[in-house]
Amino acid sequence: MARPTPLSGFPEWLPDGRVVEQHVLDVLRRTFELHGFAGIETRAVEPLDQLLRKGETSKEVYVLRRLQEESTEAGADDGRAGRLGLHFDLTVPFARYVLENAGHLTFPFRRYQIQKVWRGERPQDGRFREFVQLMSTWWGQVNCRTTTR
Repeated sequence: MARPTPLSGFPEWLPDGRVVEQHVLDVLRRTFELHGFAGIETRAVEPLDQLLRKGETSKEVYVLRRLQEESTEAGADDGRAGRLGLHFDLTVPFARYVLENAGHLTFPFRRYQIQKVWRGERPQDGRFREFVQLMSTWWGQVNCRTTTR
């Protein structure tokens, strides 16, 4: 049997390393929750046209496609309409999440998000194509009142 070749930029952790990673993530979660932040998770895929609105990011996006996809299913001439891509950071998914759930969220909304992201860039020392990103946001207007004496 041929020895498998690891995929560059897609780390796999041995059990001891995974235990350490989980411990760090648990400490982060507890700390955010202690300070009133709610943990959320968004879907891993977003419409390609939404992901690419941010600017020149097309080289960073992994596009999803079914192997048996009909050419008419692929979308419009530019190949973006109706296509899905893995998110490369948590900004676009969070903006969509707030818009879709605004009627169910209490503002100001404090959230933290710890989730995998994927970037289609060439891996380098210390940079991966798949990694866990942490993002926290305080979204909405905060009514601050100060008193001077």
